[in-house]
Amino acid sequence: MYARINSLGLLGLNAFPVTVEIESSEGLESFDIVGMADISVKESRERIRSAFRSSGINFPEARVLVNLAPADVKKTGAVHDLAIAVSVLRIMGISDNEYMQKSVFIGEVALNGEIRAVQGVLPMTIIAREKGMDRIFVPIDNLREASVVEGIDCMGVGSLGELVYHLAGKAEIVPAQPYKPEKVSCYGNLDFADVCGQSFAKRALEVAAAGGHNVLMVGSPGSGKSMLSKRMPSILPAMTFEESIETTKIHSVAGHIDKNAPLITVRPFRAPHHTVSTAGLAGGGSIPKPGEISLAHNGLLFLDEMAEFSRASLEILRQPIEDQQVTISRAFGTITYPCSFMLIGAMNPCPCGYFGHPTRKCICSHKQVVNYLNKISGPLLDRFDVHIEVEPVEYGDLSSPQKEESSAAIRERVQKARDIQTARFEGTSITCNARITPDRLHEYCQMTDEARNTLGKVFDNLGLSGRAYDKMMKVARTVADMDNSEMITEAHVMQTVMYRSLDRKYWNE
Repeated sequence: MYARINSLGLLGLNAFPVTVEIESSEGLESFDIVGMADISVKESRERIRSAFRSSGINFPEARVLVNLAPADVKKTGAVHDLAIAVSVLRIMGISDNEYMQKSVFIGEVALNGEIRAVQGVLPMTIIAREKGMDRIFVPIDNLREASVVEGIDCMGVGSLGELVYHLAGKAEIVPAQPYKPEKVSCYGNLDFADVCGQSFAKRALEVAAAGGHNVLMVGSPGSGKSMLSKRMPSILPAMTFEESIETTKIHSVAGHIDKNAPLITVRPFRAPHHTVSTAGLAGGGSIPKPGEISLAHNGLLFLDEMAEFSRASLEILRQPIEDQQVTISRAFGTITYPCSFMLIGAMNPCPCGYFGHPTRKCICSHKQVVNYLNKISGPLLDRFDVHIEVEPVEYGDLSSPQKEESSAAIRERVQKARDIQTARFEGTSITCNARITPDRLHEYCQMTDEARNTLGKVFDNLGLSGRAYDKMMKVARTVADMDNSEMITEAHVMQTVMYRSLDRKYWNE
């Protein structure tokens, strides 16, 4: 007897259809799986046999052969367990063929017959809908994640026995209602109101959040660099539904989804330790998983004590920052993950931390200072749109009873500026000012004659690169948006210059 069941595979973020073909014939009892299956797929034979016994189902006493098509694409993981189990049930005469043709099955089968959760359910559900499937059967723990996708019935399966009753028409599994995330009313407990003083740094970070710009902060220990950075999520603009889906797909593949709140609606904040490896940062493994830069997609990546990161880890950021994607090549193929993130780096100006401090003496030699700063290469430094020197906090600011501005008030201004950008870039792939492509730069960043002349003088005096010029134009565009100005004026350029001269102070030493 011959039967076909629909399943799905996953390669990076790309899901692909898998047809589980099964054929049974008379002969010595056996159960074989072919079709470029890795060891975890082949081990499903023993899991399914045991699950059948635990569920009170007699496994066919026949020669059973399962083929996973297409046979030239590697199949990995336990995601095909459920489809293989259903294919065995199909040759036993359970359910009709027409129902099966429009159904997809994914999930891991446990020895006791339970159906366990798998990774990557969201991208697999999306491709199932695109392929015209009517329904998808997923583990009950993945049900809310799958139900994010509308236009396809999502059926949660808790056990193999439960599925058998459904397919036999004895107990129906009801499709889940589409998941609707709750409106986010809180962005965490960390608030900019907790930060005393540092008005210049706060304004710079507000501009950065409004335009999605990368920020480098340099300052002595205790000046508030980490404190400011950790409060950045509280002022970032709201995510669009499309951004939520993109981000959730990455976290789904990585296995970082909360089964009760599967759709990510708050921009990610990733803060890896400085001991992170290049694979941990960019992604990797024999079957490459997303790294920190991809998990920060549509959100923020914070590198605290940036000069303590290995040179290799930092330099690997250069291409992803420009391309908003990272490509990982392995023997079996190449996987590309998106990584459009806002980067914030914080560092001390020297090993002891007090180089340039107004009151404390630096104990480092000139060579030590130069070597420490040179851990951040020129090309990487050039990729930061905004440079901030975080000055030591004064006693008057710390002891003042005056309440600082809250994150909610700052976020309101940031959201207004981002709404202006959303309207400006409607119909394009550009999401914010920091992502303006070179061919559209002068179209979107129109300047007054005074502003153009001022920027020309700054360019010559500071010896800026072409990339630095582009980034200054984009930051100036954001400053103008925050003033609700169509044109970039001289005042906007001058404010932008204040965010771009730090590298000349420290890296020219």
